[in-house]
This record gives sequence, C-alpha cells and structure tokens, in this order.
Amino acid sequence: MFTRAVTRISRKRPPSEIHITEISKDAPEHNQERTKIWSSSLESLLEDPHGVTAFKDFLKGEFSEENLLFWLACEEFKRTVDQDQMEKRAQHIYNTFLSSKASAQVNVEGQSRIGEQILKEPHPLMFEKLQEQIFNLMKYDSYSRFLKSEKFQNMQSSEENLSARQGESAPKRASRIYNT
Repeated sequence: MFTRAVTRISRKRPPSEIHITEISKDAPEHNQERTKIWSSSLESLLEDPHGVTAFKDFLKGEFSEENLLFWLACEEFKRTVDQDQMEKRAQHIYNTFLSSKASAQVNVEGQSRIGEQILKEPHPLMFEKLQEQIFNLMKYDSYSRFLKSEKFQNMQSSEENLSARQGESAPKRASRIYNT
C-alpha cells in the first residue's frame, strides 16, 4: 500500500522545512506499470510518492525543485482547517517561495499582489492561481523533459527487463545468471 506524497510541516522541525512523506518500505521502488502510469500524465506522477521522489530528483538537477515544493506546499495548505495553522502556513509559503527575499523563490505572475493583509486573512484557495501557473509550467516544460530524460528512460528499461525476466523459465534464468 502506498502513502500519498504530500509535504508536511512538522511540529518538531522548524516551519521552514518541507519534506515529502516517507514512502512505504514494503513497496518496490519501481514496479512493472509504474513508469507507464507516470508517463500518462503529470497528475498520475504526482499521485505516486515514488513518482514525486523521482520527479523531485530530476528537478534538483535542473535547479527547479522549488516549483514542485511550492506546488506540494499549496496542496497541503488547501487541506489545512485550523485558522491559526493556515495563517502560519500561508506566511511560510510566502516567505519560502513568493517573497522577494525567498530562499526558494518561484517565478509566477501576481506574487507581488500578495501582501501582509491577505496573509493575515488566509483562505484555502488563496494560492490557487499561483499554484496553477507552477503546475502548468511543470506540465508543459519540466515534465516533458523528465519523460525524455536518461533517468526516466533507464527506469523504463529496467522495468521492461524485470518484466521480461519474470516471464523466463527457471533454466533460462539460471543460464543467464551463470553465463554472465
């Protein structure tokens, strides 16, 4: 069973730390259909914690990991019910991703319109338009490069090899192992 990949702002850690939920240790990192599902849509990739991890690693190499982290932080923010928590998370998102002094600033139109007043009266959809911009940027830019990347191609071919080996007879598998 897989857990959903979402960001958490832990109460034990400083609020500036965002991380992806741990992935079930019982699940294999890649299974036969995983990359096929990821390649069907960005939405499908983001629903799989392994997909999020693979995409995040790819984005790190492209120096655009902040886009995914912002999107994930907004997803978590939308699920926040407690008003005090919402205010803290809104401030955190602003300070981390939107402020001119942000450590992981994302490039979106309209970020300058988010000011102190709106941060004091947060609502679950306050970052929706900005999040949509980042999603579209990832979907039409980063995601297509991810699918063409060597990393993704290697994951696909390793799954195909695994699938082919699972269909081998025991003697053929033994022959392949002992003849290498």
